[in-house]
Formats: sequence, C-alpha cells, structure tokens
Amino acid sequence: MKKEEKTNVMRVLDQKKAVYVSHCFIDLCTDEIATNGVEIANLLGQDPDVVFKTLVTVGKTGQHYVFMVPVAKELDLKKAASAVGEKSIEMIPQKELLPLTGYVHGGCSPIGMKKQFPTTVHESAKTYDRIVFSGGKIGYQVEMNISELEKTIRIKLADIIK
Repeated sequence: MKKEEKTNVMRVLDQKKAVYVSHCFIDLCTDEIATNGVEIANLLGQDPDVVFKTLVTVGKTGQHYVFMVPVAKELDLKKAASAVGEKSIEMIPQKELLPLTGYVHGGCSPIGMKKQFPTTVHESAKTYDRIVFSGGKIGYQVEMNISELEKTIRIKLADIIK
C-alpha cells in the first residue's frame, strides 16, 4: 500500500497543530484524477455543499483576494467585490495562478500560498461541522472545522455566491 504523501498544506496544518483529516482520491490503478469539484465530492462521499473550491481574483485596485465557495455554486463577483471593499473584481487568468500562489489549477488551497491574501469563505461554511477543500495538490483534500481554519489563516465569512 502506498503511503499518503504530506502536502505543504498538511505540513502547515501540522505546524499550527490544527485538527484535520486528509483525503487522497487518486485512483492508484489508473492514475486518473478528478478535478471537477462535484466529482470530487462524490468520490469522497460528501455533499457538494460542504466541499469548497478556492478561487483567486484581482480587484480594481490590483489587490488579490481568495474566495472559497461550495463546488456546485458560482462566485458572485459583485457580492465578492462588496465583501472586500472593492469596486469590482475579476478572476485571475489561469496562467497567473502558479506564479502568484505556488499552486496549479485544481490544486489551489487557501493555506500555504506564496503570499497570504485576504480570504473570504461563503457563510454557509459555518453551518457545517466540517468543510472539505484542496489539500494543495491535485488529488488531495483536507477536511476540517471552520474554526480550525480560522486558527490557521485569517478568514471572513460573507454571502458571496449567486
């Protein structure tokens, strides 16, 4: 049996003594990896409402922001801009993700980015015992209580979905 690899996210969580559960969902027989959030939720046997995707944006001021929303939902750019005090925001181009955050598309986590950006989580996260989000590498997810996430990085909760 293959030993599960520790991602940078897991190392940060361990260092902060955060309570979390890691999940690896790479099919070791075929090396097939799901990157669609709803597929990932299904593979983990989780409700898509508790599995969050990490989105990186840039505001009109040039400041970058991170938003976490349930995988089956869509970020409302107007609500998101309002939540962070910007006139407008837009998604960053995919090619800028790796140089900016250190993460690739499908493996982007709010924890362990090259630089910590203001992070806003959809307010529904507080209604669940635990939420699931990227473990910082494609095929890895971490599951934790929102209060444990708050101990690890600074977040705020807001209504940011359509």
